[in-house]
Amino acid sequence: MTEKIDVRALQTRLARFAAARDWERFHTPKNLVAALSVEASELVEIFQWLTPEQSARVMDDPESAHRVEDEIADVLAYLLQLCETLGVDPLAALSAKIDRNETRFPVPGAHANDRHSPES
Repeated sequence: MTEKIDVRALQTRLARFAAARDWERFHTPKNLVAALSVEASELVEIFQWLTPEQSARVMDDPESAHRVEDEIADVLAYLLQLCETLGVDPLAALSAKIDRNETRFPVPGAHANDRHSPES
């Protein structure tokens, strides 16, 4: 089992990595969002022509698993850098979003009026 790494520690490592290479000047919100989009697209590319069954087994092949992990890491790196630049706590933002979604999309049958389902 790997040791637990916190988000703040990762953001610090990413900031140090960028600072050592004088890349901070390029890490504007606009550039980080563009880079995030590119990396997300590279992740999509891995799955683009797979069937649903093949996509469910993508991690079974060591080469494709490595590619998926690398692209997930790239997406997460740019997302964490964007959050750092904008002063957003990504875990707090996610928690708040889940709270809103739990209200917007209640468990079916939990309320008499289920008009907020995704099908509405």
